[in-house]
Amino acid sequence: MDTKSTVETLVRKHNTNNPFVIADNLNIIIIHSDMKNTLGFFNIYKRSKFIHLNNALPENLETFVCAHELGHAICHPHINTPFLKSHTLFSTDRIEREANTFAVELLMPDSMLQKHAAYGLYAMAFSLGIPQQLADLKRF
Repeated sequence: MDTKSTVETLVRKHNTNNPFVIADNLNIIIIHSDMKNTLGFFNIYKRSKFIHLNNALPENLETFVCAHELGHAICHPHINTPFLKSHTLFSTDRIEREANTFAVELLMPDSMLQKHAAYGLYAMAFSLGIPQQLADLKRF
């Protein structure tokens, strides 16, 4: 899967890179709840799609986590990563990396980087709530 082109197509179709708006357009229900150490997760129940977000997240991190979980909804809709992590020996590293890449490409499109080139990749990532160690996932 070419994550970058998937994101670009999604942004063109929905005319936004806001993960909350895209999720709403795709009828994905966003639920905020107290999840202690979990930032968020995606699941499907009876053909309804849900993004669960920790209600204690700062706003900019909440946007990143929503984009990450939207990545799961688009790229791996039928993979239950919390189940795989807790009940199997299956490595979810590739799946999580794809969701992180999806979030980075969604929140930091090429056009934004070109427009604010002087700002720098890491400063822009920080301002968008993208964890610094994930900014390197950006593809130019």
